[in-house]
Amino acid sequence: MTMVERTIWRVGHGRSLDLTEHGAIMAIINVTPDSFSDGGLHAGVETAVAHALACAQDGAVILDIGGESTRPGAAEVSADEEMARVLPVIDALRENTDALISIDTYRAATARAAVEAGAHIINDVHGLQREPEIADVAAATGAGLCIMHTGRGREKLEDPIADQRHFLGLSLEIAARAGVSRETIVLDPGFGFAKETLEENMDLIARFEELHGFGLPLLAGTSRKRFLGTLTGRDARDRDAATAATTVALRLKGASVFRVHNVAINRDALVMADAMLAAERRLAANKDLPV
Repeated sequence: MTMVERTIWRVGHGRSLDLTEHGAIMAIINVTPDSFSDGGLHAGVETAVAHALACAQDGAVILDIGGESTRPGAAEVSADEEMARVLPVIDALRENTDALISIDTYRAATARAAVEAGAHIINDVHGLQREPEIADVAAATGAGLCIMHTGRGREKLEDPIADQRHFLGLSLEIAARAGVSRETIVLDPGFGFAKETLEENMDLIARFEELHGFGLPLLAGTSRKRFLGTLTGRDARDRDAATAATTVALRLKGASVFRVHNVAINRDALVMADAMLAAERRLAANKDLPV
């Protein structure tokens, strides 16, 4: 079989994730009362830990722990409240699973405390541009860093890929100034975050390959998003099949990490997409064609 370029994502505490030939599932663990599709279901420490461990059993290799809802209009919580929600969950998971632990926060203080508690990855939905000091935390700790594009709170460029390049380019400048190693970075185009129309989200899927120009692994977070409901007519908790369809589509377009609510269905979808890619590489090698 034709060899593919090796892609290793370096994360905190001496860990790494091989993304060369297989995609990775990141499970959404919302320790919140008000997240858009599962708010309150796992708000307690015990229920959040149990849910996270079940997600790991279903095939998640990353558990993304969040203490503040990112849905539009959600109330902000204080840093102290955010840490009170997430740190006990991270403490418990560190002792009970080998899965990588991610902290979903834009706050430098929460990120620092979470990595000290055992988190391997920092996932910032503001792309380092709300609290740039979070890049210093990533650089100092060697944590993996998910940098997400968002259009919230600013005027976007008309072309969606041009806006991705503009925003994420600024984020990568912040990371570089802080001394963050590029081998720790994954980029997330931020489906649904001020992508107001169905067309904008679908155009982002259709043109996803253009994001490979950054030369970094890509994360896809389409799970249960509103544009899937627009297409299917289904409520948020009934959009897992549609989510799995985007997992296949975006894996075939080169996404490496998939942030989802329902791990099992997306794990199976990803297995099929990875098998399709492996078959394409095998056929190309047999025909002596480049991949």
